[in-house]
Amino acid sequence: MAARLPVVIQPFLSWLTAKPAPAEAAVDRSPIHFVHQACLLVAAGMLLGVMSIWVPVAAGAVLLFLSLTLTTSGLGVFQVVVFHHCAHGTVFRGWERNRAVGRLISAIFLFKHFDHYRSEHMRHHSARKLLTEEDEYADFVLGMCRLEPELPKRELWRRVLANVVFSPSFHVRFLLRRIRAATRSHDRVHNAVAAAGLVVPVVASAFTGHALIFLIIWFLPLTLLLQWATIGRILCEHRFPEPALIAARDKEFVCMATAGVFPGAPPPPLPAWSAPGLCAWGSWWLNMLTVQLMVRVIVLVGDAPCHDFHHRRPATKLWTDYIHARQKDVDAGCPGFPLNYGETWGLFRAIDENLATLSATPKHVVPTWPQ
Repeated sequence: MAARLPVVIQPFLSWLTAKPAPAEAAVDRSPIHFVHQACLLVAAGMLLGVMSIWVPVAAGAVLLFLSLTLTTSGLGVFQVVVFHHCAHGTVFRGWERNRAVGRLISAIFLFKHFDHYRSEHMRHHSARKLLTEEDEYADFVLGMCRLEPELPKRELWRRVLANVVFSPSFHVRFLLRRIRAATRSHDRVHNAVAAAGLVVPVVASAFTGHALIFLIIWFLPLTLLLQWATIGRILCEHRFPEPALIAARDKEFVCMATAGVFPGAPPPPLPAWSAPGLCAWGSWWLNMLTVQLMVRVIVLVGDAPCHDFHHRRPATKLWTDYIHARQKDVDAGCPGFPLNYGETWGLFRAIDENLATLSATPKHVVPTWPQ
């Protein structure tokens, strides 16, 4: 892309794909940038949602689409970036502030209590716990989604689509699990804030006669849309290495258990000034500006494409410029690890590859959950 497209659009492409151009300069960005980004996205989404009811139907539909997109994206940034990195203590300088903000986010947005999440997430980063019954990823994929090893990949895809993505019962179970985790924790203050954040807006909107618009512009992104995004992101995060590597649980296991997932596709080899080339480039741009853009904005938000970098360097403060930090580590050969980084282009291809590794995994190698 960098070699064949105008340099003026490279910053956009670097953000969209989460891959920098060769010799592209690093970006100095503060962790607070992501806090501001999340707040602005949610605020802009809510504002556009309110505006959508005061304009003609066609314009209102466009504003509503933008509203749902921006709000869901902002909630994703809160979840994937701010909440997550607060658990690592790398958003604010003091640990107390990281914990306080993390607890507030977990209460308002119906996430697992920050203290519980942090404890589970630290186990997730342990090579001894990853892909075990104590691992939050395995609990979601094998337990919540009810995927199983040794099943044909086709059957795994069927379960993902029929029993997870488009299953009302799954989303109800998911939402109830979130509500219980947020409102029945060990922390009474957290429980009260979570309950108030859930009940007060509903009552206020019903009292003012705007219950329907509230359910659409806030409750829909908070529940179904955010859960869809979470499913896509988690399913592409980790793969199941060969049984010997899982048993060894060494650095090679860490390397093979995750790979970078980058939105995008290789540009067409044909020149654009021929008729076939024009069609190929038009199709490529359509894909990049629709499917890949929505994946980046809603599913692979923040540093999610570089999840492999995070697992290899979980304590680094360079995560704020994850695009260039990962590439710098790639160019250096990933010192301290036996294998350099791997990558997959496209969310759906990454999920397909991960499901293939689960299909090839013997049942006795990974834990099982009651169905």
